[in-house]
Amino acid sequence: MPTRQRLSVVMIAKNEAELLPESLASVRWADEIIVLDSGSSDNSVQIAREAGAQVYHAENWPGYGKQRQRAQSFASHEMILMIDADERVTPALRAAIEHVLNAPPSPTVYSLSRSNLFLGRFMRHSGWYPDRVMRLYPRTLSYNDNLVHESLNTQGAPVQVLKGDLQHLTCRDLIAFQRKQLAYAEAWAQERYQRGKRCGLVSIFSHTLGAFIKTLLLRAGFLDGKQGWILAVVNAQYTFNKYSALWALNHSTAKGRV
Repeated sequence: MPTRQRLSVVMIAKNEAELLPESLASVRWADEIIVLDSGSSDNSVQIAREAGAQVYHAENWPGYGKQRQRAQSFASHEMILMIDADERVTPALRAAIEHVLNAPPSPTVYSLSRSNLFLGRFMRHSGWYPDRVMRLYPRTLSYNDNLVHESLNTQGAPVQVLKGDLQHLTCRDLIAFQRKQLAYAEAWAQERYQRGKRCGLVSIFSHTLGAFIKTLLLRAGFLDGKQGWILAVVNAQYTFNKYSALWALNHSTAKGRV
């Protein structure tokens, strides 16, 4: 009988005391839990340690991709499950992961179906479900260097879909969610600006309108009720912030050269 593969759950966190207990409880069956703290001022570190996690510290922020790389470097087992403090592994997903761990080692990357909460409703449309993310993978792989919207470098590995959901408490508070979206938009614009990307006013408004139509109509957001309509506006606003911030960076540079 083949030896069961061992699993390292890896998480980056900062000031997540409210969310950490349930998130860590959902993966307490893992062989080890690694939490890389990014300078919490609440009791996140204490909560993680009391839950049995190994806690490390890295307060200087290099961006999401590199921070995930740092966190993974502390893992010691052959399989990695990367989650966030606002995510929970459901029993059905755990069963699917256990099945993978009991199978012979493989270079396969596993795609998880993420169920996203938006203002009290787990969305079933709007582009927010199944919202597949590649989070279970061999430790020979790692994340890219993106400041935001980071992703796993699969290096051409085969991808397999797992049953069960990863619950994501995406938006419980609209204002807090908007603040996070604004920070993401700023990081996105800075990254594109550093790569020499440009955009004009037409691009700003065409992308903004496109985001609204895509969420509400093409991705059937209207079937998610009031939350679907609000999310369509939020997605449009986020898109506007991204492209207008990039335009502003380019415009300021061009003006400074005059």
